Amino acid sequence: MQEGTVGRADLRADCANCFGLCCVALPFAASADFALDKPAGTPCKNLRADHRCGIHARLRQEGFTGCTVYDCFGAGQQVSQVTFGGQDWRSGPRERARRMFDVFPVVRQLHELLWYLTEALDLPAARPVHADLRQALEQTRELTRLTPDELAGLDVGAHRQQVNVLLLRTSELVRAGVRGRKKDRRGADLMGARLKGADLRGANLRGAYLIAADLTGADLRYADLIGADLRDADLSDADLTGAFFLTQPQLTAARGSEGTRLPDSVTRPVHWATRL
Repeated sequence: MQEGTVGRADLRADCANCFGLCCVALPFAASADFALDKPAGTPCKNLRADHRCGIHARLRQEGFTGCTVYDCFGAGQQVSQVTFGGQDWRSGPRERARRMFDVFPVVRQLHELLWYLTEALDLPAARPVHADLRQALEQTRELTRLTPDELAGLDVGAHRQQVNVLLLRTSELVRAGVRGRKKDRRGADLMGARLKGADLRGANLRGAYLIAADLTGADLRYADLIGADLRDADLSDADLTGAFFLTQPQLTAARGSEGTRLPDSVTRPVHWATRL
């Protein structure tokens, strides 16, 4: 990240400059998302010596859907190239490798916060809190520059709570501009819900469980989707224009169509069906 800026490109995974940290540091549990069990700190059997995935083009077919929806928000290259100065976990002492694996999820959380803060600063309706958002962004960025030992001891949860106060205020300001009564379904259990064509404009869906929900043709314009679980949700022909705090992993975990309208902050997943 350049001095004084946090660009979207800095907050996207750059696997070419990472030492395959997500394939080593994180645990897998055999399930519909992963074809095998893997404890934290153990390299995935598909990780090659050059830190690239040996089955990257076939992950879904091989039973590793979970890998296709994961995004480190650029934490992998930050830890690999900045925090540890380009030192490979394979070639150094075990203690350094363990520390790298401990630090990676901490930096991942910080980079996720940077993503939300950067998006909030792009929202005109949040202008009343832009100064506070900029300050929080700079504080968060400074935390990513801590030493490995400092990062390992960081209370990232406490920092998340501080940032969340600003993100909540941002959400209130943005959704206040939507006419009509806005639904508040924060943390709601909507798994498998039949919401086809539902009017969810300006809805508060923070942390809602929308697993396998039918959102076909739903109007999600200017909805707050931070932390919403969209695994296997059907977003075909839904309108998410202006929806905010939506991340690429959330979207990739869902299903959609060519007719799904998306905010500019995310891209259409390649595995979504194309309308014939």
